[in-house]
Amino acid sequence: MPRVCIIIPTLNEAEAIGKLIDEIPREAMQQKGYEVEVLVTDGASTDRTGKIAEARGAKVIVEPKQGKGRQMRKALQMVDADFIFMLDGDYTYPPSYITEMLELLRHTYPVVIGSRLRGKIEKGGMSLLNMIGNHLLTLMANLLYKTRISDLCTGYWGMRREVIPNLSLTSNGFDFEAELLGQIAKKGYQIGEVPIYYRRRQTPPKLRSIRDGLRIGWSLIIRRF
Repeated sequence: MPRVCIIIPTLNEAEAIGKLIDEIPREAMQQKGYEVEVLVTDGASTDRTGKIAEARGAKVIVEPKQGKGRQMRKALQMVDADFIFMLDGDYTYPPSYITEMLELLRHTYPVVIGSRLRGKIEKGGMSLLNMIGNHLLTLMANLLYKTRISDLCTGYWGMRREVIPNLSLTSNGFDFEAELLGQIAKKGYQIGEVPIYYRRRQTPPKLRSIRDGLRIGWSLIIRRF
């Protein structure tokens, strides 16, 4: 039975994590013969994020040091699944697209992303500054790595098992996606896309637009050369 693992990095997402896990299309995947695991990485939350996730049937691992990249690297070292998904824990990304992404992973692409910028963004879901920044960073990534993606900073990724051992990830923070894209491109993996609906956040944002945007841009450059 093929296994699917959905990794959800979190930090103080008690308001969102339960609803997000409830929306994961487990039954639909199980009916198609998949074994499904939900793995929540908790960046030392001070609220009930971990307890709520466990009550919904997720496995929870705690990473004492904060940082999305640090959480994801720890999770990827533990995962043993045929298909791995990464999904932000703030309820902005609907899990319903996992089934569509999974079909593309099975038959066409080794890597698939959920693209906000090709899909639809709920009113208030992304500021104008963030919209411009996302487009500029994506353009930079495509020029540097000769890719043709539409949304570098998406928090919605799917990968086949074979991709993971070929990655040597070191990032600790929000530059994780930039490093991930760079390594995937350098290894020659094709990337598919699914347009998604991006929802408005229900919890305070962790990313600081200008500072983290500059860090992501710099990460793209130094890891390219």
